[in-house]
Amino acid sequence: MELINPLVQDYAERYSSGESPLLKEIAEYTQAHHSQAHMLSGHLQGKFLEMISCVLRPDRILEIGTFMGYSALCLARGLGKDGRLHTIELREEDADLAAENFRRANWQDRIILHRGNALEIIPALEEVWDLVFIDADKVNYTEYYKLVLPRLRSGGLIIADNVLFHGQVLEKEITGKSAKAIQAFNEWVNADDSVERVMLTIRDGLLFIRKK
Repeated sequence: MELINPLVQDYAERYSSGESPLLKEIAEYTQAHHSQAHMLSGHLQGKFLEMISCVLRPDRILEIGTFMGYSALCLARGLGKDGRLHTIELREEDADLAAENFRRANWQDRIILHRGNALEIIPALEEVWDLVFIDADKVNYTEYYKLVLPRLRSGGLIIADNVLFHGQVLEKEITGKSAKAIQAFNEWVNADDSVERVMLTIRDGLLFIRKK
């Protein structure tokens, strides 16, 4: 299901600040060479993530799902003076490309790339998070949420991507494995009284979750 009219998307991008040359190159490379290019945050969502991070000025950011490193580079723009961004990627080939993109952007000292299973890596990260971006395998969204929420500071923000999952969560009977997992995640967060939340219809849906 096409949730966003392409003409509206193009118009919104035209009237948003542009991508950096490197981000533009990453996006073009991904479109040309990666079989799952649709997973890239892209211009509009990337700029939105950047702006949120610049407003919050977080010292510690966690990203679950690095992919090409595009969203990490956007989020890193808002880091505080001594801030660090930890990002986790399961696929080695994608992690290699992301690491090279971080090096090219000269962010390799402040973006810490972890390779492997996020469910195993997150508990070992002894940090208190200001901002968390969840954009990995959908079946584990609820588990990621359970792991990061206790280490999120009061007033901290979790952003979950793909919460509309290509419109499949709108179907009368949800059948896909990932769509079912996203629906379960949305319901779990909705029942959590320890947070406030707002769902935004940007791209494939972003759920903003603020810890009280």
